[in-house]
Amino acid sequence: MSKSKINSEHISKLIENYIISSNVSYIDATVHVMEKLGMEYEIIAKLLSRPVIEKIKEEGRGLNLLPKSKNKLPF
Repeated sequence: MSKSKINSEHISKLIENYIISSNVSYIDATVHVMEKLGMEYEIIAKLLSRPVIEKIKEEGRGLNLLPKSKNKLPF
């Protein structure tokens, strides 16, 4: 795939499609797409859409990889 076609929208679609087809987490799907495209994590991080970033953060909090958000209601 040419570098000119790789943009935030394309990366997000690849991640979403992989999640649907493989039933994996956003973190796993992002790593898969990153490896498939031969991209470094610093590069793909700049191309992730806001919704994908938020889903990854949510998963990270659930796995205790990130601090819990204090804005959530306790139920």
